[in-house]
Amino acid sequence: MKSQQLRKLAPELDSLRLGSGWKIDELSKPQIIVESSYGHSHPGSAHLDKLVDEAGIGIKEKGGRAANYFVTDICDGEAQGHDGMNYSLVSRDIMAAMMEIHVKATPFDAGVFIASCDKSVPAHLMAIARLDMPAIFMPGGIMKAGPNLLTLEQIGTYSAQYERKEITEEQFMVYKLRSMCRYLHSSREEGCPDCGACSFMGTASTMQVMAEALGIALPGSALIPAHLPELKETARKAGEHALGLAKEELKPSDIMTIQAFENAIMVHAAIAGSSNSLLHLPAIAHELGIQLSPDLFNKIHRKIPYLLNIRPSGFWPGEYFWYAGGVPAIMEEIKEFLHLDVMTVTGKTLEENLKDLQLNGFYENCHKYLPALGVKVGDIIKPLHTPIKAQGAIAILKGNLAPEGAVVKHSAISPRLMQVTLKARVFDCEENAIEAVLQKKIHPGEAVFIRYEGPKGSGMPEMFYTTEAIASDPELVETIALITDGRFSGATRGPAIGHVSPEASEGGPIALVENDDLIRIDIPARTLDIIGTDSIERSVEEIEKILSERRAHWIKPESQYKKGILDIYTHNSVSPMKGAYMEFFM
Repeated sequence: MKSQQLRKLAPELDSLRLGSGWKIDELSKPQIIVESSYGHSHPGSAHLDKLVDEAGIGIKEKGGRAANYFVTDICDGEAQGHDGMNYSLVSRDIMAAMMEIHVKATPFDAGVFIASCDKSVPAHLMAIARLDMPAIFMPGGIMKAGPNLLTLEQIGTYSAQYERKEITEEQFMVYKLRSMCRYLHSSREEGCPDCGACSFMGTASTMQVMAEALGIALPGSALIPAHLPELKETARKAGEHALGLAKEELKPSDIMTIQAFENAIMVHAAIAGSSNSLLHLPAIAHELGIQLSPDLFNKIHRKIPYLLNIRPSGFWPGEYFWYAGGVPAIMEEIKEFLHLDVMTVTGKTLEENLKDLQLNGFYENCHKYLPALGVKVGDIIKPLHTPIKAQGAIAILKGNLAPEGAVVKHSAISPRLMQVTLKARVFDCEENAIEAVLQKKIHPGEAVFIRYEGPKGSGMPEMFYTTEAIASDPELVETIALITDGRFSGATRGPAIGHVSPEASEGGPIALVENDDLIRIDIPARTLDIIGTDSIERSVEEIEKILSERRAHWIKPESQYKKGILDIYTHNSVSPMKGAYMEFFM
């Protein structure tokens, strides 16, 4: 094995490992790195040390030696509402780079990669793909909902209501506490928050699902509620499995093929997954030399129906997904579309895995938790032929406003906005836009533009509070749209179009939009166009001429970053439609 070969080349290696607590007999065993985002940064990572321990036990029981390495992540929730959000997307790439350094600098034969959340899961998957060593991903699970099924994404709604003086400060504080505590009046030990991903189909939950759908995680391992013993049991199995991967030399490139990515996108359509997956899946695929085009997402989402009744697009909290059978249950519903012959991390094909789950009691074990909740499987996962919606939740729009594309999660948009012409209201930063929304300065029939928030502008932060301010306003939610070169939270609902490319900082058409331009949104036709100026509709030729004149006078803004990681990222990131990864990592 590689570890034994490199022991001969690095004579100090054995001594240093003995000094780190290894035993002499362990030096000759298969050496397995256990990477995780464990840290006290947020509930999605605070519990991962327990899963690391379980994976280590599994590795030991199968004759290997585990080495624990950590690259913790930040929390998008804690970064909301201030400039900390600008550091969110770049953290994905830096975490992946650090894991690359860990593995490349030290000999290991295989790896177990453990993470739960928005940037840590895609970071671990990018690292797995880049390293192409035998590896298995272990999802960190999902937290429980709070009292009355309150989940964290609802806090954005209550925040907007508080800012508009619709609820009191006391009411707002109660909602915030309930979102993370089981019982408000219990002791600290009883009332502390559950760990795991936030309990809705946001980016964290979606990316756990994507890992399993890609075949790089064990079947049924995504979104296991973190309070259940099954999560630790699965982590131990992942550790055990890493030894077999090392011996068989089954690599991620054998598993995460273009067909596997197509399977993942099909599952994404069926679950109404986060729009941020359109940043992360292409970035992961890029590490394997695979290009995922925006057109592929459009093609698949038109074909696969939306089936999963989980928030934010649906009704139930995210933990209920696993109780209904999780990813395997979704795959069973869309089985006729899937590439069933793809290889998976089990060493078996997807079809073989699904057959095993039917026989080994997996579904019975998941379903045993439903009676106490008063919920049935069919309440959570709809049958293929009676879906929630006939198409998946995501559309890629193109036109003279977004020549490379823009992303919209239309499953949560009012039918009135599926085909509409709106008048532009332009803002060059989110802070000014949300202030205008909350102060009732935005009116029905307007398209709110937030620009210079793409990867090269400010690092591509989320616009969660702005979207929630709109979605929670009954007058605006069905009458306006938000259009940006930034991105949205996986919890976003309502009329939001993001990832507009090329971005404003690159001189994309979004930089040329002016107040009172007419914007045509046609989601069924997948188009997004500037069709008029000064509130008057113009011909295509006239619009081209006007945009050309505006472009001649456009001046590229000076970067706001002169040092640090955002200086590096804003100068080296690629288009959101390619994955917004850093170019020099190619």
